[in-house]
Amino acid sequence: MAARLTAYVVVGIVAATLIAGLIVGAQRNENDSDGPVDLIVQNANIYTAGSGGTMAEAMAIRGNQILRVGSDRDIARLRKPQTTVIDAKGGAVVPGFSDAHAHLVDGGLNLDRVDLTDASTLEEIEERVQTWAEAHPDAAWVTGRGWTFAAFGSSAPTRQQLDAIVPGKPVQLVSEDGKASWVNTRALRAAAITRKTVSPEGGAIVKDARSGEPTGVLRGAAMSLVSRHVPRASIEERGRALRAAIAEANRFGITSIQTPDGTADELELFAEARKAGDLTVRLYSALALRGEVNDAKLRELDAIASRYPDDPLFKSGAVSFTLDGSIETRTAALLEPYADETSSGVPTIAPDDFNRMVRLLDARGWQVLAAAVGDRAVQMALNAFEHAVRSNPVPERGRRHRIEHVGTVDILDQPRFGALGVIASMQPATTLPTAGRIDLLTSAIGAARASRASAYASIASGRGRLAFGSDWPFASFNPMVGLHAAVTRTTTDNTPDGGWYPAERLALPAAIDAYTSGAAWASFDEQRKGTLQAGMLADIVVLSEDIFEAPPSRLASTRVALTIFDGKIVYRRDNSHTN
Repeated sequence: MAARLTAYVVVGIVAATLIAGLIVGAQRNENDSDGPVDLIVQNANIYTAGSGGTMAEAMAIRGNQILRVGSDRDIARLRKPQTTVIDAKGGAVVPGFSDAHAHLVDGGLNLDRVDLTDASTLEEIEERVQTWAEAHPDAAWVTGRGWTFAAFGSSAPTRQQLDAIVPGKPVQLVSEDGKASWVNTRALRAAAITRKTVSPEGGAIVKDARSGEPTGVLRGAAMSLVSRHVPRASIEERGRALRAAIAEANRFGITSIQTPDGTADELELFAEARKAGDLTVRLYSALALRGEVNDAKLRELDAIASRYPDDPLFKSGAVSFTLDGSIETRTAALLEPYADETSSGVPTIAPDDFNRMVRLLDARGWQVLAAAVGDRAVQMALNAFEHAVRSNPVPERGRRHRIEHVGTVDILDQPRFGALGVIASMQPATTLPTAGRIDLLTSAIGAARASRASAYASIASGRGRLAFGSDWPFASFNPMVGLHAAVTRTTTDNTPDGGWYPAERLALPAAIDAYTSGAAWASFDEQRKGTLQAGMLADIVVLSEDIFEAPPSRLASTRVALTIFDGKIVYRRDNSHTN
């Protein structure tokens, strides 16, 4: 009898719970229908992103949040007279792209400098430099970036090449990876660099083997010998550059950006832009650290963190270190010597020193970003993060340390990303497999290590989290180019046929996740952005076609039709999508 009575009570409780749930659900649906609906996106193929990513047809937005995602029929019921309706015309809709690694102010400044991105030959480089110099006769210097060693084939850049184009003023052109600069004779003279000048530690003044004269190429730390003489942009110029960069981001569907090399001045610039209402991207800025991390530095960092706490629009909370250079310049730190040299590269920080600094920062709750290209530098970063795990209790907000770039990684270190919870922050657009880049990489490190370059699938298969970015202005700011590179492992011209080491390709949803929910995780923001779900911030991209149905070879040519930030349209390609 008692058992039967207990069963009746349990059934009654379950029934009451179900009825209450139905009532609450009905009330919520009624409230959804009765309240204002500012935007509706319909006739779309919506990918909600994240580990539980699903497909839908439409969504409704109220204020700056997503109200509901569902079918065209369900969402249409929410339409009000004042609702703006966006017709996606069958195009794909994804969360606003989050660029996990971009140099925002430098990118904005570079919009008014010589852009050598994608210049594949010396002739094309020379034409762009000459065109810019003629269009800016009052400029004291000719500056720009984006060239690659691959554009020079079997030869190398020389100062004489630039002297012939711009004989009357100094020229400084930074390489695509930011690890080398190419200068003319006037720039060398401005820096008093001669055949007798000794290369600084961590850098190289490349000199002619016969004459000993500088060739015009400066690597690593030697770049600063000239760059310190280039006139620094004023505060007003940097402010204009920031706003230009934000507009460029919105044009490409980017609604969040993480900057890896911030300074106190730059953070203040971001804060002023927020105060003025000019931020139509969400910013997370890491402070670049150089030199010793001691008690005084930690107090300085903590003071900065208190000025820029967690906020949906702008915050700090991370620091960054650079552990090595690039494979192209033979300054990446490798476990074994380069294929064409006896050197294996040297990390910029001693491993024991890095372990200690990471331990101290981890104990204070700072997220650490380690820029590492070579497999030795990547291993060194993983070791330091593992040392912090052994040494410190888990910080209040958890550990989400990151390795930026991850150029090539030893096969035994690939699963350590997942095991240690370390984020692989990678920039696919920087590694488009042009014939020149493939030849250069293979000749530098050999086929075996080259096969482990940009190991997206291998890291992901070991439960490693990926966060994608652009490294702009060192590569294209356009996330569609990055998606194309990760999904096809080809150039935007779809070469080589079948993709370069195609085993490392990602499925399209996984690549989008790395540019949205994965990047949000990397900045401790997954609770408010990175997926298209009810209650999340309304940062949304409408694309010009359905990338889930079109062949992957068309990813790079897909355009952004509309960018929605914080529930407002901040970019539209034309007016045909709204009514």
